[in-house]
Amino acid sequence: MYILSLSQIVVAKNIHLQSPDARIEVNIDINDVLTYSVSYNKKQIILLSPISMTLEKYGQIGKNPELVNVHTDTADRVLYPVAPVKSKSIRDNYNETILDFKGSYSIAFRAYDDGIAYRFILDIDKKIKINREEVHYNFPKGLKIYFPSEPNLVSHYEAYYDYAELKDVNGKQCLLPVLLLKEDDVRMLITEADINDYPGLYLYGSNNSLIGRHPNRVLKYSTDEKGLVSTIIKRGDYIAETNGKRTYPWRVVVIAENDADLLMNELVYKLGREQEIKDTSWIKPGKVAWDWYNANNIYGVDFRAGINTNTYKYYIDFASQYNLQYVIFDEGWYVGRDVFKINPDMNVDELFKYAKQKNVGIILWVGWKAFDDKFEDAIRQFASWGAAGIKVDFMMRDDQDMVNYFEKIAKEAAKHHMLVDFHGSYKPDGMQRTYPNVLTREGLKGLENNKWDDRLTPEHCLTLPFIRMVVGPMDFTPGAMRNAQQEDFQKIFNCPMSQGTRCMQLAMYVIYESPLQMLADSPSTYMSEPEIMDYLSKVPTVWDETKIIKAKISDYIVLARRNGSEWYVAAMTDWTPRDFEIDLSFFKDGNYQLDIYQDGINADRYAEDYKHLKKDVTNKDTLKIKLAPAGGFVARFRKI
Repeated sequence: MYILSLSQIVVAKNIHLQSPDARIEVNIDINDVLTYSVSYNKKQIILLSPISMTLEKYGQIGKNPELVNVHTDTADRVLYPVAPVKSKSIRDNYNETILDFKGSYSIAFRAYDDGIAYRFILDIDKKIKINREEVHYNFPKGLKIYFPSEPNLVSHYEAYYDYAELKDVNGKQCLLPVLLLKEDDVRMLITEADINDYPGLYLYGSNNSLIGRHPNRVLKYSTDEKGLVSTIIKRGDYIAETNGKRTYPWRVVVIAENDADLLMNELVYKLGREQEIKDTSWIKPGKVAWDWYNANNIYGVDFRAGINTNTYKYYIDFASQYNLQYVIFDEGWYVGRDVFKINPDMNVDELFKYAKQKNVGIILWVGWKAFDDKFEDAIRQFASWGAAGIKVDFMMRDDQDMVNYFEKIAKEAAKHHMLVDFHGSYKPDGMQRTYPNVLTREGLKGLENNKWDDRLTPEHCLTLPFIRMVVGPMDFTPGAMRNAQQEDFQKIFNCPMSQGTRCMQLAMYVIYESPLQMLADSPSTYMSEPEIMDYLSKVPTVWDETKIIKAKISDYIVLARRNGSEWYVAAMTDWTPRDFEIDLSFFKDGNYQLDIYQDGINADRYAEDYKHLKKDVTNKDTLKIKLAPAGGFVARFRKI
């Protein structure tokens, strides 16, 4: 680490920080207010933007700043995720400048080759109240934005993306992450990382700027009779009460030259706190038979399907037969808001014993408040049953106390060797690095929305990977077996269908990143399609290597992923049919057998039509892909 001398500090009114490849530059101006700007390839992409934080009793830090020290550092190391979604190793290479100011505070800036981040560091040895943090992004004119509108500061982070001129979202508020771009120019994705003991950030439009807002501390709230949805009764006049001697969340800007680069970005993971779980050998990614989406529409059996022992034995048998690692007991296995009041039709003890015999793990759904009311007793009970994980739902907030609750769950679940899937949740912020037992989370408009909404279009499904998936795994819950083209789609809550082809759903298992992947439809339907289950039983949920072949936000994705020695190539398109030719020279020399699932010749009329075939190729060949409207493709490569 390098520290400037006192004489250098006296004249240091402008500090420069470059990325390792020198393409990104951060300029920090120290005048009456602390401001920064960002350039990419010598072109300014973020104009001078102010930074400050207002503390009760201490005033506004960042205003009239007096620089004391400047520390510079460089890091170049390799991270190894426990559950890798893009690559088994991640290069963590950045240049860092930490500015120390009079008044016991510092600001750290980092420049990576694919983005920048900054955060406050305070050195006040007592509890403090933070009234507000000024987060401000000023942009050049002419930018467009994918705007996930959210008018409230109570949210489950489920929004569609409005594509608009930045200036036209004036006065409107949105969730993070949010993507800004110019056609054929740099992309900027705004988000945050390491939201520890602090509220989440929202942004609202102000001409050509985005300005931050945080939810104030919740002092009093109520929940509904099931302990699910919160009603805020009273908030404080501050956003956080916390330790004054700590680091604060990273304000993150992902910078990508094109759409494809967004799909490879892992900046949020790199900015997450270091791993706190020493032994991770028990963390097992995998696939899950899930009940709620398909409304337990089991058929061809001699028992009444529903939330009962026989139905879940059927799920367990299905999971065991097809080498699925887990089954979820979703909403309804307990009654009301008491996790100890078991549904009388569910013999939970018997089901856990049965699942253990079949080598299938059970993940228990819980409403957040019902769980919190009896947290210690409940998590011990789940552990005594042998639960493999918990799916905690309906938090729908990211104020300081709720953010702390997320961490409490992750930490305590890890002590009992339980996986975590957060639903009704805020966006990923790098927690998957700190607590790798948190394998996935919702915080997006996923497959279930087809039950009541017609806006979960292929365009939306091809927007998610470029925005929401950039910040971490997403539990979209693919696997719909009832599929429809645009003119045939219907909203049917208890017998849902997807928009797009069967092969689009299959491609999602390779394109969508989630170490815990759901099979959302009925086991009865899956078992009637043995060729489909041959694929779903084998497709991995973690990946050692990823190559983006072709990608355009909202339009199409073609990529390849490797797990061990096997490669998968997958493709998805919007309502526009497309043809691609893929050069296979990136494979090692040799012969390969392809196991292909592609849109059938009539998939443009009947979306469930698909063709399964096998084919031999070499790395000198070209693979032709023909996609129907809202179509998909997937091929498994096995070396022979």
